[in-house]
Amino acid sequence: MEISRSDSSQPNFAGPSGGRARSSWRVARSVWFALFMRETISRTMADRMGWFWMIFEPLAIIGVMVSVRGLFMSGRHIAGADYVAWMVVGLMGFMLFRENMMRSIGAIEANRGLFAYRQVKPIDPVLVRCFLEGMLKSLIFILFITIGSLLKFELMPDYPFGAMMDWLSLWALGWGMGLTLSVLGDLVPEIGKVARILNLPLLLLSGVIFPVLYVPHQYREYLLMNPIVHGLESMRMNFFSGYHTIDGIDMTYLWFWALALISLGLVLHMRFRDQLKAH
Repeated sequence: MEISRSDSSQPNFAGPSGGRARSSWRVARSVWFALFMRETISRTMADRMGWFWMIFEPLAIIGVMVSVRGLFMSGRHIAGADYVAWMVVGLMGFMLFRENMMRSIGAIEANRGLFAYRQVKPIDPVLVRCFLEGMLKSLIFILFITIGSLLKFELMPDYPFGAMMDWLSLWALGWGMGLTLSVLGDLVPEIGKVARILNLPLLLLSGVIFPVLYVPHQYREYLLMNPIVHGLESMRMNFFSGYHTIDGIDMTYLWFWALALISLGLVLHMRFRDQLKAH
């Protein structure tokens, strides 16, 4: 990957003293901060209903699923956890992954005009969007935990450190998928459309809505090929000490996928950097 952001054929930006050129790291931080402020304003203030939809979407899904469970199933507890709290944890973890993946697909196209500045690289808006989405989802999750605890839904994690590490793991997985799809989706637009279509099947196959214990034994090995399942189930076990899940949950497997996707995404950004700028 390109280490320096300076170009020998063009003059460097002067530092605060006007005499010394800024280092590559300082230039990168300036670019990221400017993009972060731009994306934050666009994400939260451009639409007056932005914050409302970020909070209402998970609440609507939870409300629908709780209603469905109340109509067709009995009881509010599943395998040692309250159903509402269990749903909140799984849904927020999945949305963290999904938003990192989906928001990254359009990041390059939305910021293409900024590539006229040589300091801005195609990978910069992708990294910034993933960071912003992770921060927003973390704030919303903390809000849900606070409100849920006040409403006696037992949303405080029994093992906070483990739950935090699982949250970061799902963030890293979404980051890696976002880096990869940001390149592939820009070069081949149909890939982005396919990724959007797969959102609902992925939601159903990740154990977000229905416990994976309901899956027949002969199909569980195929379910465990999905790394999201490992992250969500591990996080639920750290939130609810009495929660039981299927055998085979392994966070090493999730991290293998996360690091592999991050590496692949970085390689693709290096390989197609010029095409992404001119596409």
